[in-house]
Amino acid sequence: MKHFIAISELSSAQVGHILDVALKLKEEWKKGGNRPILAGKSLAMVFQKPSLRTRVSFEMAMHHLGGYAFYLSPDEIGLGKRESVADVARVLSRYVDCIMARVFDHKHIVELAAYSSVPVINGLSDYSHPCQAMADLLTVREHKGDLKGRTLAFVGDGNNVATSLAFATAQLGMNFAIATPKGYELPAGVLAEARELAQRSGSQIQTTHDPKEAVRGADVIYTDVWTSMGQEKEKEERMRVFPPFQVNAALVALAKPDVIVEHCLPAHRGDEITDEVADGPHSVLFDQAENRMHAQKAILAILLGGM
Repeated sequence: MKHFIAISELSSAQVGHILDVALKLKEEWKKGGNRPILAGKSLAMVFQKPSLRTRVSFEMAMHHLGGYAFYLSPDEIGLGKRESVADVARVLSRYVDCIMARVFDHKHIVELAAYSSVPVINGLSDYSHPCQAMADLLTVREHKGDLKGRTLAFVGDGNNVATSLAFATAQLGMNFAIATPKGYELPAGVLAEARELAQRSGSQIQTTHDPKEAVRGADVIYTDVWTSMGQEKEKEERMRVFPPFQVNAALVALAKPDVIVEHCLPAHRGDEITDEVADGPHSVLFDQAENRMHAQKAILAILLGGM
């Protein structure tokens, strides 16, 4: 694994290995701390979009493994504006051992990887959010055990998180059901690629415009904000279209009795998820948030530490 850009680019064995390493490193950390396997290693964190979880989880992941991470703000870099993406990649490659970037346009991640001589990690792009999906499935594995044959139902916008979840579940033999309003479906290319992966693993991809249909019999219900950063001009229309897709107690009751509910945060409580569900017995929201750190430790340890 040279870079970590999109889950669809990995093999199912590589995706499973990330989860195995994450579980191992998390157990080690809880027993007293991780070995400094990344001592002397450095991570540059390039941000176009602000974030609580991405920044802190990556910084602490490197710290726990003995390495060093530092933040580069949008004003410091001006990725693709003040300086070309290719030149940023070439310069940072001379200074650091790894680059993580959280960007708007996915092509910037692809270009960073093309011109970087060190590993590049996709911390988020408008196309996908693979670090989040790995944390999500790590959480499911902790709560449900074996992933194969389980069903994850995504309710809401066919966005970058949904894209990565479609790929990740398909890689690992999980069924994926997604309910979106009309006009907000996953891109056709993403669905085609996910279905090809699902065919290999023996899982199924289901699409619908009915959230009740998607969650029936689900092991996991997943939701995300209705309006993401960069979509502010669409907010009024989205707030008109999305209310029937709220994850509330009535919807959760249609899934399996032991269903878990996930949300990548930040949550707009009262919109896509109610307080009753977010703080209720089915919620694993904050396990997920913690697991961003452990999943990213695994990605860093594999890319930089040879695990």
